[in-house]
Amino acid sequence: MSLISVDETITISLSVKDRHASAAWYGNILGFDVIYHADDAGWSELRTKTAGVTIGLGEHTKPAPGNCVPVFGIADLDSARRELERANVKFDGETDVIDGMVKTATFYDPDGNALMLAQDLTGGGV
Repeated sequence: MSLISVDETITISLSVKDRHASAAWYGNILGFDVIYHADDAGWSELRTKTAGVTIGLGEHTKPAPGNCVPVFGIADLDSARRELERANVKFDGETDVIDGMVKTATFYDPDGNALMLAQDLTGGGV
């Protein structure tokens, strides 16, 4: 039995210089569709051809290629975080909240690989 129950979505977060150009590339090369561009948050999300799997593009002036962070959808991030913290799972700072959009928390596996939990605050999928 696991400590928390993630849902059937996963977002693969990638670091890019220009989200709009990258979204166009993923569309042209792999046929992925833009779900939305959140320009104020520096984030874009693309629908892949795999059910429940999206690509998130985080815009950075100096992207860190190879720094892929799987983002697991979860219904109640706060309670999941409490459970993981009780199990001594290390988190990277506080939970981030973009009102009306998403709540996220980054944590690490025993080898220091970053993982993230995301709770959809829009009423739709993450």
